Amino acid sequence: MRLNLQSHPATPVSAIEGIAVQWSMAKTGTIWLRYHVSGEAGKIKLPDDLEQYARADNLWETTCFELFLGEPAAEQYCEFNFSPSGNWAAYGFDRYRAGMKPLILSKTPEIHIDFSDTHIALEATVALPDPWVAPVLDAGLSAVIETQDGEKSLWALAHPGARPDFHHRDGFTLKMEAAEG
Repeated sequence: MRLNLQSHPATPVSAIEGIAVQWSMAKTGTIWLRYHVSGEAGKIKLPDDLEQYARADNLWETTCFELFLGEPAAEQYCEFNFSPSGNWAAYGFDRYRAGMKPLILSKTPEIHIDFSDTHIALEATVALPDPWVAPVLDAGLSAVIETQDGEKSLWALAHPGARPDFHHRDGFTLKMEAAEG
């Protein structure tokens, strides 16, 4: 399935034409995502060191792709951050922006990036911890895009408030269902 993210009206950026996301989820809890950013890719700030593949905090402070998941009608949720560097983060929350703790994963997420003058694409495959494996999850897909001049735009499936807030459950608009077979 392919979905388009929307730039928050308070954070437009001229270098980006759009961001599309493809996704799939297996019954085993493995999620595959491909974020495809179209536009003037040379204007997007990327990390100096690519292919680091380590857990790291504060990835959202620059170009980063994100996934938020929660069971329908539950307060708790989790957040995954994927950097073009290959670094990643995973957190669990007890409720809206409260009780944050590192989410323990049994396997490091796989992250791949490709780019040209007109696009940047990041693919991530993540195996959910057992407590998060479910046939249906509410999901929020989002991205932070920073340009070389420091301008940032915030992209998501939905922006429920006047201020950007990827943690707001009204932004978890995707019903992510496990694929059959």
